[in-house]
Amino acid sequence: MSPAFEILPGLSVTVDEVYYDPTQPAQPDRPHPFVYHISIHNHSPETVNIFGRKWILRDREGKTQIVEGDGVVGQRPCLKPGESFSYNSYHVIDSPSNASGAFYGTTLNGRPVFARIPGFEMHPPPVQE
Repeated sequence: MSPAFEILPGLSVTVDEVYYDPTQPAQPDRPHPFVYHISIHNHSPETVNIFGRKWILRDREGKTQIVEGDGVVGQRPCLKPGESFSYNSYHVIDSPSNASGAFYGTTLNGRPVFARIPGFEMHPPPVQE
């Protein structure tokens, strides 16, 4: 059995910006793209290798979409004490939704750790008639 992930004090995430961007690709069933800018901050005394993420998107009706994967925008950032990693990506939704999640990693000695992604709201613009 693999060890459980634990919160590493000092490893944190900030949601720096979220905005609607209709120029991003989207599907007919999820036509509303929202770009988000995220920063992962390592203020712990340990080096952390971030290897994955999990997003939970939940709309007002309770419909949930889980997005999991390896790396962060195709990278596996290694954050030494005092370092940060910033990136942007986007989610596509069909109705007002909330996004939250976590980044997963390991310390240099192999301890599995995670940092929560603060939740943020995404509200599509009103439909133009």
